[in-house]
Amino acid sequence: VAACTKELQLSPRQLCDVELIMNGGFSPITGFMDEETYKHVVDSVALPDGLIFGLPVVFDTDDEDLQPGDKVLLKDGDRNIATIEFTDKYLPNKAYECAKCYGTSEIEHPGSLMVATERGRYYMGGKITGLNLPVRDFPCKTPAEVRETLPDDVDVVAFQCRNPVHRAHYELFTRALDDPLIGENGVVLVHPTCGPTQADDIPGVVRYKTYEVLKEETHNDRTRWEYLPYSMHMAGPREAIQHMMIRKNFGCTHFIIGRDMAGSKSSVTGEDYYGAYDAQDFAKEKGPELGVTPVPSLNLVYTDEEGYVTADEAKERDLHEKKLSGTKFRQMLRGGEDIPEWFAFKSVVKVLRENA
Repeated sequence: VAACTKELQLSPRQLCDVELIMNGGFSPITGFMDEETYKHVVDSVALPDGLIFGLPVVFDTDDEDLQPGDKVLLKDGDRNIATIEFTDKYLPNKAYECAKCYGTSEIEHPGSLMVATERGRYYMGGKITGLNLPVRDFPCKTPAEVRETLPDDVDVVAFQCRNPVHRAHYELFTRALDDPLIGENGVVLVHPTCGPTQADDIPGVVRYKTYEVLKEETHNDRTRWEYLPYSMHMAGPREAIQHMMIRKNFGCTHFIIGRDMAGSKSSVTGEDYYGAYDAQDFAKEKGPELGVTPVPSLNLVYTDEEGYVTADEAKERDLHEKKLSGTKFRQMLRGGEDIPEWFAFKSVVKVLRENA
């Protein structure tokens, strides 16, 4: 710290990135990417040594005075988080980065909007030396701490989410353990991201409260809950790879990939940027090389006769489906209407209402 010539306050997104560099979530990288590494990841979904890496991890700034060689103290409020020794400074081609990573450079895409409007003009590479992990409203164990809690020699299936868990999600990740890809006595690690996401998502602290009440309500030895300080890019297929890579560092062997995972819609037309199975297909292609097995999520629907079944079974047996859109659910939530228990857990609804 004494050798630092400047202090910088970290943005919420930067704070997530620094924490995952420090705690090994982004292993093997030990700092923000220099220009060569950044370009390689953008173009090839891999580090220069060939190791798979889904999205670039960059330190952005508008500061003209910051230069390679500077050693800077990174802070979150009054708390010293890390030091960084900058190695280079470069002007990224942001439109190209977005086109490659998000499949579009249109600012109607939340990731492209973030790169264009939140990030500074320059990117800088630099090695991070950790001092103190951030203090958060939700506990974020390090990969080593999480690995210590997991049983040995069984499959660990990660479930990523950025929204409150409703009945269909719960059925989906508990039934994943019955998938033929999963060995006997496997466990699920429910590992929600609690950092910044897109603008209209529920705040991380509120999401955390919903997970905690659900953990109590559904207590189950084969379901583990931990929290990830990660900021979402809504990058579809590329983000699926990023999530698989991070969860491998946390000790997971398998990863549940839902339809349109980390997908997003145009804020202008409402059109989806990715096909429903793009993320699953990309994960299947990269999974063997990454050493994580993607588990396609079941497409579950609720029926009057049998409760939750796959959409195919409902169709074959001509069962009566019940539907409730996310938009309608939010309207009912705001209006104080009763939410059907087949759709959402009472404990979760209570937290959402209390924190509206």
